[in-house]
Amino acid sequence: MSDTLTASTPLPLTQLNEDEQLFRSTVRDFAQQSIGPLVRQMDEEQHFAPGLLPQLFNLGLMGIETPIEYGGSGGTFFEAILAVEEISAVDASVGVLVDVQNTLCVNAFLRWGSEAQKKTCLSRLATDTVGAYALSEAASGSDAFALQARAELRGDHYILNGQKLWITNAKEAGVFIIFATLDPAAGYKGITAFIVEKDFPGFSVGKKEDKLGIRASSTCELILEDCRVPVSNVLGEPGKGYKIAIETLNEGRIGIGAQMLGLAQGAWNCAAEYAQERKQFGKPIAEFQAVQFSLAEMATEIEATRLLVYNAARLKDAKLSYIREAAMAKYFASQVAERVASQAVEIYGGYGFVKDYPVEKFYRDAKIGKIYEGTSNMQLATIGKLVLNSK
Repeated sequence: MSDTLTASTPLPLTQLNEDEQLFRSTVRDFAQQSIGPLVRQMDEEQHFAPGLLPQLFNLGLMGIETPIEYGGSGGTFFEAILAVEEISAVDASVGVLVDVQNTLCVNAFLRWGSEAQKKTCLSRLATDTVGAYALSEAASGSDAFALQARAELRGDHYILNGQKLWITNAKEAGVFIIFATLDPAAGYKGITAFIVEKDFPGFSVGKKEDKLGIRASSTCELILEDCRVPVSNVLGEPGKGYKIAIETLNEGRIGIGAQMLGLAQGAWNCAAEYAQERKQFGKPIAEFQAVQFSLAEMATEIEATRLLVYNAARLKDAKLSYIREAAMAKYFASQVAERVASQAVEIYGGYGFVKDYPVEKFYRDAKIGKIYEGTSNMQLATIGKLVLNSK
């Protein structure tokens, strides 16, 4: 029997309780008032405004699920998803920073960290330190376990060598979860997760990528040259990194679904407002049936996306199976975000093609949704296997 929530389940989907409504409203106001005025400048300069980071920490948005005893907000995974959605409706670059912090880094420590690691790392991530999650390499994208970064045990330290590519938050981060293999011949069973501090000898942040979209979000290579990592900084167990990677990315896909959901909603908001202001042939273009139909289709797809994303997040909080639902949410949300952003550009007409108006940025930002944290083809492969096996 499917674990998908049903109408009889006491957990609501798009219906929010009072605490969730207040939380969403607070994040929305912050995003519009504090992030909104900086969006264009950050995009053009490809630089995350440093003044935003203290605000994100002060609002408790960088450790939403982190228990209060570790300095966090003691919230739910669903609240983290709400935060990513609302922030991404204003700027997907800030949205992905909050997403990686919460759904990847914090979740990895919550599930796999030792008590000492939780006290140290979760407390820092909740108060003043950005985290990054480093799995990808030049030869290991969708084939994540083909990674070449090596780790060698020498006494009470591991020595790490290799490169990581396309690492989100790399420029801002102080703590990195880095995956390397102890034994390439062992395949995925040699992969181990390490906690690496930015100031560890032999570790450095390399080139920052010049990207199509989410340009304020730093995406950099990481360089490991005889990087010394204490044995106590192994996350989980040696050789169990593959399990950490798989399970954490399953959660992270819901976060990307939320990012794309927020992006689509933000693009729709702009298009709907513009359609009621722009006049042609003596009346607002929103009065033309073709424009109404376009906005209606967009709104319907956004609501369907919201149901998928919220359902997956509710399942995760309820400790029910959610892998299929997470893949569906991530796949569908990325498809919808690109379509909605494209339609928003068309509703703006010529103005939609220039940077003076916001929708061209939504369109550029949407493309990454089909690529990172599992491409659309990888999500379809996961969905296909799971739905067939459920028969």
